[in-house]
Amino acid sequence: MIRGCIQAAKTSGRLIVMFTVALFSAFAISGCESLDSVTKLGTSLGMATGRISEEQAASINKSAEAVQKSFEDITPEQEYYIGRAVGAVILDDYPPYDDRRANDYLNKLGQSLALLSDRPELFKGYRFLILDSDEVNAFATPSGLIFVSRGMLRLTRSEPDVAAVLSHEIGHVVEKHGLKAIKTSRINTALTSVALTSVQLASNEDIAKLTNVFEDSINDITSTLVNNGYSRGAERQADEQAVTILKRTGYDPRALAHVLERMESAVKPGGPGFGKTHPDPKERIKDVEELIGNTSGPGPNAVQERRYKDALAGI
Repeated sequence: MIRGCIQAAKTSGRLIVMFTVALFSAFAISGCESLDSVTKLGTSLGMATGRISEEQAASINKSAEAVQKSFEDITPEQEYYIGRAVGAVILDDYPPYDDRRANDYLNKLGQSLALLSDRPELFKGYRFLILDSDEVNAFATPSGLIFVSRGMLRLTRSEPDVAAVLSHEIGHVVEKHGLKAIKTSRINTALTSVALTSVQLASNEDIAKLTNVFEDSINDITSTLVNNGYSRGAERQADEQAVTILKRTGYDPRALAHVLERMESAVKPGGPGFGKTHPDPKERIKDVEELIGNTSGPGPNAVQERRYKDALAGI
């Protein structure tokens, strides 16, 4: 079931955003006056070759209208399609952990946390998934797709710890860090005038070449999110959001500091995953302690302990 949904996301999500990225590039290279014609040409070719449906073409054209108004004004629907395509590429590198109980637990907990965040409503809502990887990592795409590795979950000791990890990632979505990373990624250099020429030529070979260029640009965006990581300022913002969410939901905000302390011991600076993409945990622990102050919350209760152990015992 999980794998079927993921495959569908990989196929349709990637196709939609391949064309959307092309429109962004066309806007940057040719200006607003030519965007509408490039959009209609691209979506017409996409439908003619069977690469996108009429419904997907309509969504792309709608996205282009908003881009023509303002490149900064990306709607929740557009953010959803961008995030879904980025998520599809991530899942090419990180296989999902196919344990329904564990993933259901993560989603129920994540939804309850997101509901009390500063951005509780998203187009299609939040989604949470465990990645079958020993790498210590967790990240969020635009649109609220939140991934947590088994390696990260192994550093948790209780439900409040898991809540702290998820709240931090929800914080990135609240602050739109992923979307900001996409806007500043190397789209303009990844999509060249050759790609636009291919649209006009419209031969099968040229369309295939254009599709490859689109895929390369999506991979570049994903690299910005997964490999390069966010600034210390962005991480502090996400931690601040996490502390707020934990307080609102009744979890002890000190759980975030506890998880960071274990990361400091387990993660090698500059190593794969968290060590490469996040600031030194020592810096974040200090910041988090300042954010928390003298606030403390209740420890995990018996119900939380049972839920945690039942769902994540096999992690």
